[in-house]
Amino acid sequence: MGFKIGVIGSGKGSNFQAIADAIGKGRLDGVEISVVLSDVKDAFILERAKKMGIKSVYLNPGNFKTKLAQDSEQEYIRVLKENNVDLVVLAGFMRMIKKNMLDAFPHKIINIHPSLLPSFPGLASFKQAYEYGVKITGCTVHFVDEGMDTGPIIGQRVVPILSDDSPKTVHEKIQKEEHILYPACIRVISQGKLEIIGRRVIMEVYDKELNNLL
Repeated sequence: MGFKIGVIGSGKGSNFQAIADAIGKGRLDGVEISVVLSDVKDAFILERAKKMGIKSVYLNPGNFKTKLAQDSEQEYIRVLKENNVDLVVLAGFMRMIKKNMLDAFPHKIINIHPSLLPSFPGLASFKQAYEYGVKITGCTVHFVDEGMDTGPIIGQRVVPILSDDSPKTVHEKIQKEEHILYPACIRVISQGKLEIIGRRVIMEVYDKELNNLL
């Protein structure tokens, strides 16, 4: 039957592309993308999915800017369930996930964030890190809860911020690490090799699967 993921994104979909590429190269054995959803009608993530022959659907988000309207949220849940999704993967989705969807997919929604959480949650976190003057930043894959970038951490990758960097170059370096980390975390989840204890995500294969990566 395989392990089916549903991807939700609002923009270009570069992390979706990285996941699809990892599947195509046989690095995510048994994983398939069953549907791609977007709250933006002309989002390039939908175009990417169409070109790959993956079901892609625009769903109206409703009138709120930072979350889905309740009716819209139910429609997202319906379509994900209809496509037998085992894991919901947020890839640049610019809205908060609320209780109804979290209850529909308990510990089955993940996100990637361009900082080393819990530092610099929220928008433009790479720019926040640069302006704060930290010497390292990176990316974090985490389970989603009702807070903003507050869910249990699955994996992280580090990048340096050098004296000749700019917010743009920091972002570019982070994205390269994201494209490695996200597929690796999905592989561990698909293999059922982790458990959540409190805030800690325990993985017997962490060193082998994430630090050795894809």
